[in-house]
Amino acid sequence: MKLLYICTHNRCRSILSEAITNQFGEGRLEARSAGSQPSGVVHPLSLKYLEAQGIAIGGLHSKSWDNLDSWQPDVVVTVCDSAAGEACPIWLDDTIKVHWGLADPSKLEGSDEEKAAAFNHTIAIIQKRVSNMLELQLDGLRGSALQDALTKLATEEK
Repeated sequence: MKLLYICTHNRCRSILSEAITNQFGEGRLEARSAGSQPSGVVHPLSLKYLEAQGIAIGGLHSKSWDNLDSWQPDVVVTVCDSAAGEACPIWLDDTIKVHWGLADPSKLEGSDEEKAAAFNHTIAIIQKRVSNMLELQLDGLRGSALQDALTKLATEEK
């Protein structure tokens, strides 16, 4: 299954989601990430904490969703509230869309320990959702059944 993670600036949460999904997706999940207004730079702490957990960071870069129009995902996952409210490009119109709101650890003002805790918490949430996706055997689900199953993953830890 191909997943496109979208966050407005594509510098933290969507990048974390892409890297974690590709690392732990067991070849069954393929992820990319993009933004509607990409910053052009991945947040350095995103890379630092991914790498600290042994998650591959090669090839990660902030990019526009316009750069992916030749890659058709099965599911679009918005990970920030502002991206959830945006209209997706026309080439994504028929794609299933779900929202997995995640707090932005890059916006935390605090000590290095507090920032590390925030990033590691977000990474743990994404890893749990990827693990749950693999357990659900999503390959057999289509349409609203797939959308409902993926949406439920974002509400289970709340």
